[in-house]
Amino acid sequence: MQAITEFYPQLSRSHKVVVTMHQKPDGDAMGAALGLYHFLIQLGQEVTVISPTNWADFLKWMPGCDKVIDFEAHREKAARIISTAEVIYCADFNALHRTKNLQHALRNSKAVKVLIDHHELPEAHEFSYGISNPYKSSTCEMVYDFIVEAGYTANINLDIAACLYTGVMTDTGSFRFPSTTASVHKMVAHFKELGLNHTVIHEHIYDNFLENRLRFIGNALLNKLDVLYEYNTAMMAIPKSDLIKFDIKTGDTEGLVNYLLSIEGIKLGALLIDRDEERRWSFRSKGNFDVNAFARLHFEGGGHKNAAGGRSSDTLENNVKHFKAVLKQYEEQLNN
Repeated sequence: MQAITEFYPQLSRSHKVVVTMHQKPDGDAMGAALGLYHFLIQLGQEVTVISPTNWADFLKWMPGCDKVIDFEAHREKAARIISTAEVIYCADFNALHRTKNLQHALRNSKAVKVLIDHHELPEAHEFSYGISNPYKSSTCEMVYDFIVEAGYTANINLDIAACLYTGVMTDTGSFRFPSTTASVHKMVAHFKELGLNHTVIHEHIYDNFLENRLRFIGNALLNKLDVLYEYNTAMMAIPKSDLIKFDIKTGDTEGLVNYLLSIEGIKLGALLIDRDEERRWSFRSKGNFDVNAFARLHFEGGGHKNAAGGRSSDTLENNVKHFKAVLKQYEEQLNN
């Protein structure tokens, strides 16, 4: 993988472009992809944004989201577009398997693949150009840097600002995580100078759910919360029956794991959800406990030091037993 700076001269040439992201895209993934879309169309590129799967309803307000193609819903159309693409931007993922069923089309494509991502251990051989910086707050911040450093600051408009603000806001926990550096606030200041209304974006993301989600969260906190004080750990295991009972859709469990870290003394929060084809883990931590390493070692996952995910094909019950068993290895670290 060559440095992304080597790709800058190609921005002035017309290309057929695809922008994609990881499955079940969150605010950062969708924000980065749409931010790139609004930037590249100004350069005369022919741009299509393709998501590997569907996405949360609270993201559908974003400028350009109505043009995004859901690969699982429109496989033939999306595959045809990918097969003729000359450049594919890969935002907020660094391994092709993170795109689920889309990975085969990406791997077989002859297009130049450009990586912009902030997760650890990228599969660099899969990409032609790119940048991978786990110290950045979000992929959206990296897209901002990409535009500015390539010499196109003047092209940043309110559509780009709204998309990128969404990603950096969500990935920094509304600017409270340690990744919120001075450069993040400088970027946001630039967006505000352009006239960005950040209050509306917060309302779209955090105040746009149905009643059933609030009842689901209440049920989870009341009946599924397991606090393991001997390990300074809290966990919740959500069965498929609860998802059906409360009619939970994509995005409705977003942020649920963060409630666990609000308990005094808790250093590790773990959320397990029983999905159709597999069980999905979300891990959050405080301080020096590295959930990225924890998820990679025990749950086929990864991510960031204080925020990571994992997966398992085993049952919900066996996952809970396994989690509690491996916690014993970390008792000293979690109590230090």
